[in-house]
This record gives sequence, structure tokens and C-alpha cells, in this order.
Amino acid sequence: MKRLLVLSLALLTLAGCGAQATAASDTGVNTSAEQNRITATRNDSAAALLPAEIRDRGTLIVGGGFGSGSVPLGFYADDNKTPIGLEVDIAYLVAEALGLKPEIEVTSWENLFVGLDSGKYDVGFSNITVTEKRKQKYDFATYRKDDIAFEAKKGGTWRVTGAKDIAGKTIAVGSGTNQEKILVDWNEANVKAGLPAATIKYFQKNTDTYLALSSGRIDAYLGPNPSIAYHVKTSGETETIGKFSGAGPTLQGLIAATTKKDNGLVKAYQAALNAVIADGSYAKVLNRWNVSTEAVTTSEVNPPGLPLTS
Repeated sequence: MKRLLVLSLALLTLAGCGAQATAASDTGVNTSAEQNRITATRNDSAAALLPAEIRDRGTLIVGGGFGSGSVPLGFYADDNKTPIGLEVDIAYLVAEALGLKPEIEVTSWENLFVGLDSGKYDVGFSNITVTEKRKQKYDFATYRKDDIAFEAKKGGTWRVTGAKDIAGKTIAVGSGTNQEKILVDWNEANVKAGLPAATIKYFQKNTDTYLALSSGRIDAYLGPNPSIAYHVKTSGETETIGKFSGAGPTLQGLIAATTKKDNGLVKAYQAALNAVIADGSYAKVLNRWNVSTEAVTTSEVNPPGLPLTS
């Protein structure tokens, strides 16, 4: 029988980023290795945009920087070896539209970018936000809105509506993520306004983040909205106390397929994404993982992203 997912504390930020989510209850999410994924058909126009060497190779090597798991974005199935989740499903759709077989390689968030730089991975599907800094090294084809959220213990009155609300608080965030950059920018604004800076904490595993939150060692955790919404729903012990665009206050953040700059691949990814948006398979995947509110109507190449100074 297929086991159904119940979220444990073993989540890791993805989004920014990426311990292992263990199985199972009655949330209706299939966590078995047999995923019965939603599929897409080959799109000849998109496939024609691929460099010949990749088309002839027949595979799309995908980097997933979610370590051992970030529900529902990317995590391991019950067999502890099969990568599953929203980002994995999107990668499958794109590969199929390009007429390729996807090879999902799970790595750490930091090593994902090392792999993109070296050409080890053709593309990253890992809840990667478009930022102006990243655009200096990478090309992006967007496929989802990027929202981030603050999570705190349930029942409090504290809400985060802007920078001033985090003054003097202790907040956990993933290192190297756009969430971290927003926190750092808010701290700078608060200090200039004469307010105390927030203390920023980093944890390798979300297990540790949530233990710190439950014990009161941190006041909140800032991470990708899909992961936080999932944890809030399944834990019953926390709540979302603020939600924002991942690109700052003046721009809707966007998540994108990410590839090494000027390697000739981004147009093929954009065409494949627009093909799966048009055929409806994209909407089915987002609905499967309960993130339909983050859908986009078209894929864009290298749109404005989180500013160098947000």
C-alpha cells in the first residue's frame, strides 16, 4: 500500500534551500516511490531549441538543492532514495516536453550552484528565486511566484508587516537564500532608523529550527511559503504571522529554472515551460501539491529580480 504523508519536523528550507521528511498519515499526498506523475508530451518546437549534444544525449541532468528534503518542494519518498515533490514534478514535465529523460541529482543548496557553474547540472529546479545578483552568473526561465513567510508559535499576537516588526527579535533563516538577504536589508534599515537589529540564526536542519522555535530560543522562522504553509497545516503548533514577495516590497518574486549564463539552454526551458502551461499539465502539478495560488500564466526569461539592495 502507498503511504500517505504526515509532515514531521524533518524539513529543510529550499528557496532558497533544502532533513529528511519521514512518512505518513492522511493529508492525501502520495509519498511512495511509485508516484504516478502527471506527464507531458514532447513539444517539437521546444526540443528544437536544445543544443545538439543534449538532444543527442537524451537526458536532462537536473540539480535539486534540497539536501535530504523540503516538503512539499523536494524530498525523498518512503524508500529514502527516490526524489519526489513539486520541484521534481516540474522538472519531469520540462524534460518530457523537451523529449528528454530527467536525471534528478539531489545535492546541498550550496553545491547546486557549484554544479551549475561547472556544467555538472544542465538546470536547477530547486525553488530558486530570480535575483539581480544571481542574474550576473545564471539565466532564468520562470515558472512560479515566489512568496516567503514568517512562522511562529501558535497563539501569539505578534505579526510581521514590515521591517520594523522584526526589530530586536531572533529569527532563523537559510544561509544564502533570498530570505536571508531580505532580513539583512531589513536589519540595515532598522539600524538606520534607530531600531535594534534582529538576531539572525542559522540551522543545518529544519528539525533543529523547529526545536529552537518550540523552546523559545528563536521567535520566528523565515522560509519559503509552500514549506511553511505545509508545516503549519500538519503540525498544528505554529502559524504564519506574515507573508511577503520573495523579491522585496515593490516586486513579485519569481521562481525559475536556473542554468549557467549564456550556455544556450534557457530558451528551450522557457519554451518547454510555456508548452506545459498551455497543455494543462503544469496546473495539475501545482494543484497536486496545493500551490495553485503561485501559478504563472507564462514563462519569462531573466525578468527583474530581487534587487542588489532591496
